[in-house]
Amino acid sequence: MNKTMKLPGPDHPITITPESRRVTVTLGGTVIADSTRALSLKEASYPAVLYIPRDDVRMDQLERTEHATYCPYKGDCAYYSIPSGGERSVNAVWSYEHPFPAAAQIASYLAFYPDRVDAIKVA
Repeated sequence: MNKTMKLPGPDHPITITPESRRVTVTLGGTVIADSTRALSLKEASYPAVLYIPRDDVRMDQLERTEHATYCPYKGDCAYYSIPSGGERSVNAVWSYEHPFPAAAQIASYLAFYPDRVDAIKVA
């Protein structure tokens, strides 16, 4: 597959800013992630997404899957499931492990689908 890399611009901006508040992700009473170092990625008209450093995520609670997607602005995306969440938490977590330069800051970070975990709290 021929993958093209697009650069963010006025028609498709991407901004990445530090989230100064604490971010926690919970599922089934277990804290899956707890960070004061999250990044907020805002892309075009999409809602902002919180990316959490891998070091602040309980990787022992995640399982890498074969699922993968591609974003022309951010690159190849890998997915993880949270087995304790059952079917609902399949491919609940994603990561751009080797992102394009425009999203280089999120290289060692993970993001969670809000509807596949119990809560993503920012406080």
